[in-house]
This record gives sequence, C-alpha cells and structure tokens, in this order.
Amino acid sequence: MDPGAALQRRAGGGGGLGAGSPALSGGQGRRRKQPPRPADFKLQVIIIGSRGVGKTSLMERFTDDTFCEACKSTVGVDFKIKTVELRGKKIRLQIWDTAGQERFNSITSAYYRSAKGIILVYDITKKETFDDLPKWMKMIDKYASEDAELLLVGNKLDCETDREITRQQGEKFAQQITGMRFCEASAKDNFNVDEIFLKLVDDILKKMPLDLLRNELSNSILSLQPEPEIPPELPPPRPHVRCC
Repeated sequence: MDPGAALQRRAGGGGGLGAGSPALSGGQGRRRKQPPRPADFKLQVIIIGSRGVGKTSLMERFTDDTFCEACKSTVGVDFKIKTVELRGKKIRLQIWDTAGQERFNSITSAYYRSAKGIILVYDITKKETFDDLPKWMKMIDKYASEDAELLLVGNKLDCETDREITRQQGEKFAQQITGMRFCEASAKDNFNVDEIFLKLVDDILKKMPLDLLRNELSNSILSLQPEPEIPPELPPPRPHVRCC
C-alpha cells in the first residue's frame, strides 16, 4: 500500500468521513457530554460510637456498597462523599467516620460543630457499647449544634443469636433524647443502611426552611481537606443536657 494514500485517508481524503459525509453534514459533529448538574445542597454528617460497633462498615456500605469482615479501626477521622437525590434536590453528603477510642476525642470533637446530622452507633451484641451511649451524648451536648438531627443505630442485626441489647432498650434510650430517632441495621446484610442515611437527610431538609438552607448550604464550599485537629474555638455548652 502506498504510504501517501494511507496518510491521505487518515487526514479525511478519499472515501473516508470527510466534509461531504452525511454524518457530518450541516456542521454537526459528535455531541459533547453535558457536565453533571451541581449539587443543590451540601451536608455534613458524622458517625460516632464506641470502637468496633461498625461505623466504618455502615459508611462504606452506603457509599460504595462494600463490606469488609476485618475492617481496621479508624485512626482519627475518615470520610466519604456520596450524592443523593431527595425531594427533587441533588444533595452532596460528606460523611465523617470518627474513631471510637477516647484518645482521639480532641480530634473528632472538631467535626461535631458543622454536622447537620449525627449517627450514634452501638453494637447489639456488646452491652458495653450500649452502656457508653451516655458518654457519647455528653460529647454531642458539648460540641454539636443544638439543631443537629440525631439518629441512634443498633448495628449488627445479622448477629441476632448473640444479641445482648433488646430493641426495646434501644427504643427506650432514644425516647429519652429530644428528637432522636432509632433504628436497627446490619452493614453486613445491607439491611436498613440506605434508610438510615436517607431518612436522616430527609429530616434535615424538613427541619430547615428551604430559603435558609439554600443560602447557607448551596453557596458553601465543601472542603475535602480535614479540619484542624483542634478547632480554634468550640461553641459554648448547651443550656441543657438531652440525656440524664
């Protein structure tokens, strides 16, 4: 084959798709992909609770639909991003997964302030994680916004035969806290995981006036960089404690 003829074809000469081709007639080329619609709202949610209750598993099941049997303990804070659509709005969620060890409290407390929703998790098969709930409520009352939506989750429902905390106990604890919802879930079996996050987001949207939500969140910049380990200043303690 003549190399010159081959080059001519690549350049659009001969019988290739040239200027006279019906596919390109009228100046119409391949359509460009439209950029994705930007998020209407941007919300931050944090997951707290004692070590080993499955906070990371819940987050990864929701964001990536994955489950790891032997997840390593979170060191400090980790996060994932997921965009969902609710009430005709596109919402970009920044989900913070916090360490359960007390030595990280000075780091994780910085993330309570900007959270619009807080998911408090315990393990239904470990009584000590349920007994730790008042400690976590003190952290919420000290650092979180009074308007933050709260959701209590009893995780590891797939281990029903090893249950140490009844559903009634979880419900009773949640009833003591103003505005706290309760749910049991299983990250392993992917049971109630989507419902946890979507219901929390829906509660946030219902609670906040849409004009305030639009002004406060739509124009905000969602930073993907971790906040300082120790915040420059923390909000004053709440005037009352939700849980005795």
